[in-house]
Amino acid sequence: MLMAERLELRNLVIDSDTPSTSSPVTPNVTSSPKSQIKILGLLLAAISSLFFSLSTLIVKWLDDIDPLNWPAIRFVGILIPSVPILIYNKQNPFPKGQRLMLLLRAFAGATSVSLIFYAIRHMPLADASVIVFSVPVMVAIFARIFLKEPCGLFHYFTLFLTMIGVLLITRPPFLFGQSTKQYNFLGPLAALLSTFFGAIVYILLRALKNLHFSVIMVTFATYSIIQTTSMAWATGNLCWPKCGTERILVIALGVFSFSGQMLLTIAAQLEEAGWVLLQGLLMWCFAFVWQIIFSTRVPNIFSIIGAVLVTSSVVLIGLRKWMMSMPSTSSFRKKFGFLFL
Repeated sequence: MLMAERLELRNLVIDSDTPSTSSPVTPNVTSSPKSQIKILGLLLAAISSLFFSLSTLIVKWLDDIDPLNWPAIRFVGILIPSVPILIYNKQNPFPKGQRLMLLLRAFAGATSVSLIFYAIRHMPLADASVIVFSVPVMVAIFARIFLKEPCGLFHYFTLFLTMIGVLLITRPPFLFGQSTKQYNFLGPLAALLSTFFGAIVYILLRALKNLHFSVIMVTFATYSIIQTTSMAWATGNLCWPKCGTERILVIALGVFSFSGQMLLTIAAQLEEAGWVLLQGLLMWCFAFVWQIIFSTRVPNIFSIIGAVLVTSSVVLIGLRKWMMSMPSTSSFRKKFGFLFL
């Protein structure tokens, strides 16, 4: 089974420019033009970014709740609406032949979300969002390491831009001459590790593209609740939100999390290249706006330059992916031949 799943992952990367029109999410996809499918995927990715950004804003705002509790609350909010959808569509929640992939996706997703929430608590919201936005670069690295995909000058260049951007955002003391006593290493470290697990999630979502989104979400949420509540209980941080505004915001977090996760999963099954780029870019834009409005903390010049570098590298990756879907004789593709170096 491991060999078969490895081959499935390899086909995922090689054939990722071929739209998936057999997704069980939308039965009438086969009769729709490919362009309409892509537009729908991008639209869903854009809306999901709004929901996810609102979720991170709530986590940042309610700072009296330990970060380890937030992932569990989020996953409960995903699980409760997903179960009726799963039952209504008569789907097997743990289909044979996909179980290992589902568990890997659940573990990677739960770990990534936990690290993101921790980073948000210990870093400016916009800075943490930019680092998480660099996931597509990490995906390219994984394709090279684990799937032996070719890696040219373009990949090294985008990796270099991303590394410089992340350094400017995190500003480690040994490079910027700051006091190590005033620097919180855990926030940037958590954000970087979240991109590692986030890249695994993006790859596995494409490998699971033929499953109904409710199957992925139920398995993901069920496993994640067990993992995150166990972590919170083991560290003595498991608690229940207070009544009033705090509990209302917790419910809102669950609603936003379910909506964002559902739309993200469907977008990944409908549109292969652009949804990652658009969703990450909009999440950073929303986070930037929320940070200015609610914390009145404007990112400094280093964070802005770092964000521009990271965004540029991801935009280049998205542009290259789009070019790869064009015919080799396309004049537009020839003009941007440097993207294939």
